[in-house]
Amino acid sequence: MSKVAEAAQEFVEKMTDTDEAERDGSGSPEGESGSSQKMTMDARKARMEELRRKMRTSALENRKQLVEESAKAKTTAREAARLERQRKLAETLRTKADAEERGEDVERAKNWEYTIEENDEWEKKLARKSRRADFEFHNDADAARKRYKKDLDHIKPDLAAYNRQKEIALGLAPGTLAKAGSSSGSSSSALTTFDPSLAPTSVQQRLAAESLYRDANTLLYADNKPSEDAIDRVVGKINADVDKKKRFSRKRNNEEEGDVTYINERNRVFNKKIARYYDKYTAEIRASFERGTAL
Repeated sequence: MSKVAEAAQEFVEKMTDTDEAERDGSGSPEGESGSSQKMTMDARKARMEELRRKMRTSALENRKQLVEESAKAKTTAREAARLERQRKLAETLRTKADAEERGEDVERAKNWEYTIEENDEWEKKLARKSRRADFEFHNDADAARKRYKKDLDHIKPDLAAYNRQKEIALGLAPGTLAKAGSSSGSSSSALTTFDPSLAPTSVQQRLAAESLYRDANTLLYADNKPSEDAIDRVVGKINADVDKKKRFSRKRNNEEEGDVTYINERNRVFNKKIARYYDKYTAEIRASFERGTAL
């Protein structure tokens, strides 16, 4: 602010000298030049005050915007998620209160919004969760089975590739099963029904049928070549498991205290009190015991 004021004062003095030089050159009377100079100085002082007022106002506005931006930066994603949860909770409580005033059952009205398929999927999910509720470690085989079942939930079958393979095996025109699957009436029958009377008419159809419907007598083995997308999914899953294993850390209580010299919590507190007063006297004895040189 001081540098701005000094620059403004220099500008006023410079303009004043310029006006005086112009008045001297024009031959105006001395009294008129004094009155015009006085008026000019008053106008310039008023303009200077106006500029200073604008500078103060601008500084206050900048400070206000800086405080607002700093407050917005402090609102992290976790804070936004917490506010969103609070908002949803408030909406739920408000909905329940309105339903109680009208004498309606909120859960019953909410369940009418779900379809039969969604309800069946939700019940299956609850059943799966109840079966996996036992988190205790029993043996390696049980842990591997749980992990395998959990990984199966993330597998999405490629129905488009399956339909193309089935069309070749059944001798159908390309896109037949896809069109049938998009229709509402015969989707399940078109995708799952297999007519044994449709015998393959070419070597390609025969090989496709043997590859799609394999039994105990087939000689085909390990001839499937996965796609690049499938390989990328497997590699991504492995990398995600490795990263998750690196980040996993189960912190134990009192882990930073070193060796465990207690049998319960009360004994731990007692040992800490004793060590606070007597460790400086028994340090040499304990070191001798650890080295095996104690008498």
